[in-house]
Amino acid sequence: MGTKELWEQTLVEIEIAVSKANFNTWFKNTAILKKEDGIVHVSVPNEFTRDWLVKKYHKFILKTLRETSEGIRSIEYIIVRPDEREKIMAAQQKQPTINTELPLNDFYINKDDNLNPRYTFDSFVVGSFNELAHAAAQAVIKNPGTVYNPLFIHGNTGHGKTHITQAIGNAIKDADKNKRVFYVTSEKFVLDYITAIQNNRGNTFKEKYRKYDVLIMDDIQFLAKKEKTQEELFHLFNSMYDSNKQIIFSSDKHPNYIPELEDRLRSRFSAGMIIDIPEPDHESRIAILKSKLSKNEFALKDDLVDFIAEEVQGNIRELEGILNSIICQSRLKSRELTINELKNLVRDTTKPKKTASVKEVVKTIAEFFNTEEEMIYKKTRRKEVVKPRQIIMYILREDFHVSYPSIGQKIGGRDHTTVIHSCEKIKNELKVDSILAQEIQQIRSMLK
Repeated sequence: MGTKELWEQTLVEIEIAVSKANFNTWFKNTAILKKEDGIVHVSVPNEFTRDWLVKKYHKFILKTLRETSEGIRSIEYIIVRPDEREKIMAAQQKQPTINTELPLNDFYINKDDNLNPRYTFDSFVVGSFNELAHAAAQAVIKNPGTVYNPLFIHGNTGHGKTHITQAIGNAIKDADKNKRVFYVTSEKFVLDYITAIQNNRGNTFKEKYRKYDVLIMDDIQFLAKKEKTQEELFHLFNSMYDSNKQIIFSSDKHPNYIPELEDRLRSRFSAGMIIDIPEPDHESRIAILKSKLSKNEFALKDDLVDFIAEEVQGNIRELEGILNSIICQSRLKSRELTINELKNLVRDTTKPKKTASVKEVVKTIAEFFNTEEEMIYKKTRRKEVVKPRQIIMYILREDFHVSYPSIGQKIGGRDHTTVIHSCEKIKNELKVDSILAQEIQQIRSMLK
């Protein structure tokens, strides 16, 4: 079965399972670029679509592909503009021998510990932005359970939290094969707990998690409002801590700013070391890009590397995605991209830089929703004002990394807890509201 037929058949199954709005939003401009060694390379039109498919639909897409074609191990999502995709696929049909090897590696996740083997310190680039987190990680590896316990690492999406926490787990396991290490997301932990309670297997749940010597829990912020699960984590924490077992947490924010988190858990988190990984500085972004280029045996002139580092700020994942797209398109076209092609690719697929002023963001979003700009700052609860205001706060936080207190101060002198609530509300609504997702995507394009 050809890649075109494989994707068409897969899309038929997906279209049946998801709403029409979601299908048109996330799957319409996608295609399989190539299938090789069990890896399917799917083109997506932009970084936002890629992140959404990875976060919300990846497992479902992989399952559907496997049901359609045997031997598929994984999916890689490559950002390719729709017009470029058509040219590439046309070129592939005319020149079937074209060199389309992509610089992407796939690793199986170890089901015993959930660790991804590619997350190691050999591939971790240390810069001024993450050197404190790296130093703490090395201390934990040397003396797990006795220093920096728990280790709590927080930072925005794409700053390397998952990489460093899993690298700690892999390093501890390599140093001592008898150490039982386990990585879990807080969402999976919640699901495990609910399933255990429903099946009257609460003790089995306790035994499962308390047997580990090192527990790594990612995205702890998702435990907000889940009182019973927080209580279970509190008892698990005490049991492991008293036994000198290492506990590592990650979150997108400091535990003091996680809403509806029990004070006793905050107190436990503060007993060890809490470290922020801020956005990488310019020099660190250059170092990351050069490291990835070397790993993929791909050359790029220094001025172009500097251009990418300048345009893509704040997110390592976005840096890697842009680089993968550049390498992918260069190899698919069997030539170097022109300077204009590269610059257009970067600018078309990146989120807005954080240099826009708060006033510009307010003006753009107010106009988008046909709301008077001055109303955004006033203390009104009118529905037509509340939604744009919440989206403004969300965009300022997510895309421009403005602090909660600063956002509150600039948007009418509001308390930072109000800002946190607004951001979390939009985040949660994005999970179920495809129209909102489309609106925010359009706003992000307008802010570029």
